[in-house]
Amino acid sequence: MEITQSLSNNTSCMKSKIAYFILVHRFPNQFKRLFKAIYDKDNYYLIHLDKKVTEEISKEISCFLKAYPNAHILESTNVIWGGYSMVQAELNGINYLLSLSKSWDFFINLSGQDFPLKSQNEIREFLSNNKERNFIKTADQALDRPDTMNRIENHFTETSSGFSDTVFKRSFMDDVTPFIGGQWMILSRSCCEFICYSNEVKKYEDYYINTLIPDESFFQTVLMNTSFPGIIVNDDKRAIIWVPDGLIKLRPKTFTIEDLLFLSKGENIFARKFDDEHDGAIVDALELRLKKHSLRKPTSLRRKKYLTIRP
Repeated sequence: MEITQSLSNNTSCMKSKIAYFILVHRFPNQFKRLFKAIYDKDNYYLIHLDKKVTEEISKEISCFLKAYPNAHILESTNVIWGGYSMVQAELNGINYLLSLSKSWDFFINLSGQDFPLKSQNEIREFLSNNKERNFIKTADQALDRPDTMNRIENHFTETSSGFSDTVFKRSFMDDVTPFIGGQWMILSRSCCEFICYSNEVKKYEDYYINTLIPDESFFQTVLMNTSFPGIIVNDDKRAIIWVPDGLIKLRPKTFTIEDLLFLSKGENIFARKFDDEHDGAIVDALELRLKKHSLRKPTSLRRKKYLTIRP
């Protein structure tokens, strides 16, 4: 891997257009607040409602989105936590957005419990100054996260409600280095096209369909082992605090108003996760902050040196 220093360009003729993909399975009112916070008439929005979503929630969100002609709903699939179905939903979403329009520049995935920390003007300005860079957490899995190697060294079979009890050891792919990071990413359009259209990707799909929690490693392993020529920045631009949680080991902390100072600092673009029923005041505060920022000139994310990784 070649490590290079890159300086983001200060000038751009036009602000980048974004294709948002939002995974929703509950909290319709919270989703509406997220959607309004990231809405821009020049962007594209694709919503995936998990098949486990109640008919009442599905109708409520569908009715809400009718007011936004650039918002679409992807055919629902049954997403199993830790299963390849999560990766497949992402791939379906990227494919749909690529076929929907040729004019967007970046893909961003979110969950219904995320919220932006920057205004759309700031985000689009930042992306315009970082064209062809791809923001995704990535690390050598065997070296940095050896405790997770069981996820890919065992053969798992996803079912409609979880996983089969039959699990067995197998060898990882020859001449491939496994990488891991997280589910969240900001990808350039050319990166999305490579993932969806390159013949190199098929063998990774075939292997990772029988792994555990592949949404944290499939995209990283593909981008770091294939001929993809773009620049990978080891940063997903998300503010997340990981806390212990039993067998899962770590989970994202649910932010409260006490975390406002933490969320107000730094250069992250989004944060997760939030729960209106647990503490709605933090979302109120962030909404107010965004309104103030939308009136400012977008300068806070312009100048930045990134340590980038070219596969």
